[in-house]
Amino acid sequence: MDDSRVVTPPYLAGPLRLLPFRGLMLAPGRIGDPASARAFARPYRDVARRLHTWEEQGQVRHDTEPAVYLHEYTSGGITVRGLVGALDISRRADSRADRVVYPHEGIHPLQVAELADRMLEMQMNPAPILLVHRGHSEVRRIVQDVLTLPPDEHFTDRGAQTHRIWAIRDPERIAALDRALATSRAMIADGHHRYAAYVRLQQQDTSGAHDLGLAMLVDQDDSPLFLGAIHRVLEGTTLADLEQAAASNGVGFERRAEADAVAALAPEVLVATDGKDWATLNLTVPRNSAAVEVLHQSVLPGLGRQPERIGYHHSVEEALTRLAVTGGIAVLPRARLRPGPADRRR
Repeated sequence: MDDSRVVTPPYLAGPLRLLPFRGLMLAPGRIGDPASARAFARPYRDVARRLHTWEEQGQVRHDTEPAVYLHEYTSGGITVRGLVGALDISRRADSRADRVVYPHEGIHPLQVAELADRMLEMQMNPAPILLVHRGHSEVRRIVQDVLTLPPDEHFTDRGAQTHRIWAIRDPERIAALDRALATSRAMIADGHHRYAAYVRLQQQDTSGAHDLGLAMLVDQDDSPLFLGAIHRVLEGTTLADLEQAAASNGVGFERRAEADAVAALAPEVLVATDGKDWATLNLTVPRNSAAVEVLHQSVLPGLGRQPERIGYHHSVEEALTRLAVTGGIAVLPRARLRPGPADRRR
C-alpha cells in the first residue's frame, strides 16, 4: 500500500462550536491498563457490543445526559486542561477568512479512509482530536468558574496521571460558552488523520449523522501543551534508498554514529536508522513549516521504491520496537515546545 502521498485536510468554516454529547468513560481502574485496548480491537463491528457488556459489568459508564466536559490531567508536574465536546464539522471554509480549524501537517488519504471505515464500524469516535487556541477572556472566565466546583471525577490512573473531570450541563453556562467560542480559531495539535476521517464521514453522509467529531480544546495561554515528536517507520525502505532520494533532491545525508546522529537533532535535522546504522538528513525548512513536511513533500516522493506502509509513533522506543518487527527505517524528528508563558503552567 502506498501511503506516501500527502494532501492537506479540508478547512472548517466558523463559528467554532463545541457541543454537548453523552460521554463514555472507562472505569478509573481501567484507564492506563493495556488490556483495555482489547475493547477497540478487531473485529471493529463488535466494539459497541463489547463496550455494552463492559457497561453492564461496571467497567464503562455512559452518561445519561449530554455535557461539555472540562478535563484536567497532571503528569510529571505538568497540568493540561481542556474542554471536551462535539466539534461541529458541517461547514467548509470558502476563504482564508472563514477558517476556524487549522491543520499544520499533511495527511495520507489511504490512512484516512481506513480510520473512517473503522469509526463507522465502531459506531463511535474512540478518542478526541486535540486542538489548541488562545482562549477568549470569557472562555477563561467560564473555565475558572467551573474549576471552583467539586469535580465529578477525581482519580489517578495506572500511568500515574491524575485526572479531574467536570460535566458542564447548565444551559446558561453552555450557551455562554457557545457564544464565547464562536469567534475562536484553533490549531490541530494531534489527530490530523482522525480529523480528516471525521470530514470524510461527514462528506459521505449528508443526513447530518456525522456532522460532529469528538475534540478536546486546550487554551495555550492557560495550560500550555508540550508537543512531542511523531516518529515515522517506513516499512520496505532502506537507508540506501533514503540516501539516493536525498541526493536527488539536494538534501544533505550523512551516515554517523548513533550518539552523533541523535546529538545533531535540530528543527532542520532529522535522524534516520535501520536499527543498525544511523544517518542525519539536513533539510532546508521554509518559514512556518516543519522538517517532517519537507520530508514527505520533497524527499519521500523521490524514493526509487515507495514504503509499503508508514507507521506513526509517539516515542522513539515505540518506533524502534516496531522497526525491529517490520524492518525498514525509522525517521526521528526533534520534539517541539509550543510557546506559552511558563509562569502560567500549573
